[in-house]
Amino acid sequence: MAEQLTQLAEDRALLGRTSTAERVSDILRTRIAEGYFLPGTRLSEDGIGGALGVSRNTLREAFRLLTHERLLVHELNRGVFVRVLTVEDVEDIYRTRRLVECAVVRELGAPPYALDGVAAAVAGGHAAAGESDWKGLATANIHFHRELVALAGSDRTDELMRGVFAELRLAFHIVNDPRRLHEPYLVRNEQILAALRAGDAPAAGELLAAYLDDSLRGMTEIYRRRVREGEV
Repeated sequence: MAEQLTQLAEDRALLGRTSTAERVSDILRTRIAEGYFLPGTRLSEDGIGGALGVSRNTLREAFRLLTHERLLVHELNRGVFVRVLTVEDVEDIYRTRRLVECAVVRELGAPPYALDGVAAAVAGGHAAAGESDWKGLATANIHFHRELVALAGSDRTDELMRGVFAELRLAFHIVNDPRRLHEPYLVRNEQILAALRAGDAPAAGELLAAYLDDSLRGMTEIYRRRVREGEV
């Protein structure tokens, strides 16, 4: 925890003079997504509050916001912890992803589509894989899906899926072989991008649906195995 708090103190400058619980929650959300605070980690009010230089009330409000987003849990007489997802949580996350992501892609309308962000995410995935940065590849994959959702041009959809993708990162942190989980999907990201560049949104939607189904099977297999081994 000491190393995480030292790194968290570097984020203190982001708060500026207009520190709010929302800004604190943004910082903690990012740190959780990056794996600085892993699932099951107890978050120290004194340590985090001191690192960020915020009041206990501000920090508690940030914790409340992140609990509402299902990233943290409050356990009576024990404190606040980074949430550990269940298999059922993972299944529900993917159900939501399939409903939203596939609908966005299939209903894009007439091409051409604004694909610069999608293409940049694919390129970022290749760069991470080239450096054997499997955590970076996981992040690039998340960016790929966020950019797909952004094609809808809907702030509400973006906000909804931001929370879903943040929860998904909690699941990724349980995986002990991130390369095996993420690398095969880099080629599939390229295939979806190619279909969209060709103006074939229905084909891209079918590719995406199969992608998510396969990803769900892989994630639930990992989770069930870790549950059997008592690691989740």
